[in-house]
Amino acid sequence: MSNRLLLVDGHAYAYRAFHAIRSLKAPDGSPTNAIYGFVKMLQKMLLILQPSHVLVVWDGGLAPERLAALPEYKAQRPPTPDELVSQFPHLAAWLDAAGFTQLQREGTEADDWIGTYAKAAEAAGWGVVIASSDKDFMQLVTERVGLFNPNDKSEKVWAAAEVEAKTGVQPHQIVDWLALVGDSVDNIAGVRGVGPKTATELLKRFGSVAAIYARLAEIKSESQRISLATSADVVKRNQLMVQLQCDLPAGPELAALTPKPPTKPVLREMYRRWNFRSLLAELGEESEPAQGNLF
Repeated sequence: MSNRLLLVDGHAYAYRAFHAIRSLKAPDGSPTNAIYGFVKMLQKMLLILQPSHVLVVWDGGLAPERLAALPEYKAQRPPTPDELVSQFPHLAAWLDAAGFTQLQREGTEADDWIGTYAKAAEAAGWGVVIASSDKDFMQLVTERVGLFNPNDKSEKVWAAAEVEAKTGVQPHQIVDWLALVGDSVDNIAGVRGVGPKTATELLKRFGSVAAIYARLAEIKSESQRISLATSADVVKRNQLMVQLQCDLPAGPELAALTPKPPTKPVLREMYRRWNFRSLLAELGEESEPAQGNLF
């Protein structure tokens, strides 16, 4: 496939970079650990994946529909550290200077934009790689759509075989699997007594949540049968919570996602200000001698 779109879960990688490099500051004392880590992670992904098009997607808040269905959705998450918040504008400025398209819309979750672009690119005959460790994206995997999971040290692009090895079910069953199991990361409770292994066994036997409930009497375990019966509304709600919205309107056109030539003078100014000497060198200019970090 001549066109390959890389979709990057921006906040996920910013958080990952922030926690991977614990202490890194510019000469003025401002934190730069998330910026540096993010830049290096993206550079590595570009080298490995060789995409023709790139889109970095940022969260714009929680989806109103999900909050209406479950007011406690993601409510347990701690606030974003101030030292990371202060670096987000610099990350956005760096992406602009480096020539990459980014997208953020208020009240829209990054997951839904990623789903929308993955489906649009797939329909256009493109290959797609989603860079994220979020298990919700496993529902999008097809012959043309794969996952690049930063937690997987093999650095391979996950296909359906890797999804099944991880969960025991196929990508088209992931929504139902998560609806049964729940998602503690998003504060979504599942069916009491139905963990990942049981959910996998049920879906392997029946194929779908709809079939499970249509044939509930065939489940021999009384406690399991009762738990599923009393949780029918919860499971239905969960399906709506974890199903990605893949038809969002009016973002950048696919053709506009080709990386543009970097604005090197702007990047040089940024790297000098942050004392990123190795990145300055990559631009073909050695950094001036400086005390502090060796990056």
